[in-house]
Amino acid sequence: MHTKLRPDSYEEFLATFHLDIPEKYNFAFDMVDAMAAKEPDRLAMVHVDDAGIRREFGFSYFSEESSRLANALKGLGIGRGDKVMIILHRRVEFWTTMLALHKLGALGVPSPALLTSKDIIYRVNFASIKAAIVDSGVRATLEAAQPECPSLSLIVLAGLEHSANGWHSFSEITSQASSSFPRPDDAACGEDPATIYFSSGTTGHPKMVLHNFNYPFGHIVTGSYWHDIEPGNLHLTLADTGWAKSVWGKLYGQWLAGGVVFVWDFRGKFEPARLLQVMAEHKVTNFCAPPTVYRFLVREDLSKYDLSALRHCTTAGELLNESVFETWLEKLGIPIYEAYGQTETTVQIANFSFMTPKPGSIGKPCPGWDIALLDENDDPCPPGVEGEICIRIDPKRPVGLFSCYLLDEAKTASVMRGGYYRTGDKAWVDEDGYFWFLGRIDDLIKSSGYRIGPFEVESALVSHPAVVEAAVTGVPDPDRGQAVKATVMLAQGYEPSAELTKELQNHVKRVTAPYKYPRIIDYVKELPKTISGKIKRAEIRAKDQA
Repeated sequence: MHTKLRPDSYEEFLATFHLDIPEKYNFAFDMVDAMAAKEPDRLAMVHVDDAGIRREFGFSYFSEESSRLANALKGLGIGRGDKVMIILHRRVEFWTTMLALHKLGALGVPSPALLTSKDIIYRVNFASIKAAIVDSGVRATLEAAQPECPSLSLIVLAGLEHSANGWHSFSEITSQASSSFPRPDDAACGEDPATIYFSSGTTGHPKMVLHNFNYPFGHIVTGSYWHDIEPGNLHLTLADTGWAKSVWGKLYGQWLAGGVVFVWDFRGKFEPARLLQVMAEHKVTNFCAPPTVYRFLVREDLSKYDLSALRHCTTAGELLNESVFETWLEKLGIPIYEAYGQTETTVQIANFSFMTPKPGSIGKPCPGWDIALLDENDDPCPPGVEGEICIRIDPKRPVGLFSCYLLDEAKTASVMRGGYYRTGDKAWVDEDGYFWFLGRIDDLIKSSGYRIGPFEVESALVSHPAVVEAAVTGVPDPDRGQAVKATVMLAQGYEPSAELTKELQNHVKRVTAPYKYPRIIDYVKELPKTISGKIKRAEIRAKDQA
């Protein structure tokens, strides 16, 4: 467990924080098993299922159950280097599985339940995945994909009572296995490959992002400092286990900080009022969710819920508009601390409790992350000038940076060059050292000599009560080069009209620089998105070109 520093300022944090990674580090053995041996009854997780049933689990549970699964999988032919797809929603078995694979040295491939059979076929064949451990609700999709997945030799179902017809029951194979799995002399550790995430890029096929066994240790900053977890705190990150954000907020950093992971395994449509009820009933202390969720929450009557236990709130994934920040602060007295990172990294840039957050800013670089904003000539950008967010990797790579894009040397080389990892994201920094995110390089709009980031315009639009979501793109314009276009999804009770278009345009002019207002507004029922919820601006641009 990490001993937390108590800096009075960001400068003190940078000067005093450092990571000493234990030699041959393996999170399952060195954190979970070690904690279970030291404090077997220490609470690790509070799990609330879709029916509202609460269960509590200690570290001894995860130590023993992951050993049972490791022994069972070993007996079924899974070993070091094998790749295992995991689709388990927010079931407790997800945590058991991740730890068991760490013990075996097998590579977990967490994946969302939204995958189609076509998605599964692509991923299984591209990665040569050998086994799948999935929720029984995914069975039909997997069955449809299985005939076209020759490498897939083992399937384990959570929620299946008995093994039959080549499908193994998770509970059955673990109940028959030993709860002891001593650390092998040659256990996978350190820079050995540990986990693969398929990044859901907004263009082209997803890439395989490979992380090593030191990656969990990089999340100490995530859990102890950005999430500000104190020992015994109950932390909820509202993420599905198919995405990297889940291990940002539901596993590594939280347990290393001494916190308790709170899991709400809701199924179906997200209901803001139900989330608030769950947080109040179970006394959640630390909360992290994307800005979209906060936008829904502030539309509820927050006074109806006892959120007095809540002490620290965070957000990432898109820009948080100022009106949501101010409303949350006014109603609950708690700022929302924004941050920035990628599937390829841990948290890189953040606002911390010992800083004054600026609404809309992603904060300042985390210790261990030497970040520069570089222009097209690789020259550093002065304050106020936009550049690409680049991370120095020479002479030392940050702990938590991905190893490579697996099976794609060309893509890896294109982002790891000149002593930097190029994120592909643009930002600018102000005179106080705070970073302001603009968007993906490909998404920036060049209009009448101005360069406009879509996030800022989208943030302005969604601060209007008529707008639920917005995607901002550039369309060809004979006079301006590009004109700003907004594709907008309206809230209930609003209908498209020339009057509303004018109102939204004037609203953007008031909220941000007037030259950024959308000259074209297109109203749609829904926005095109990846399965991870990222807006496909490239698809909107292609449609406009056509």
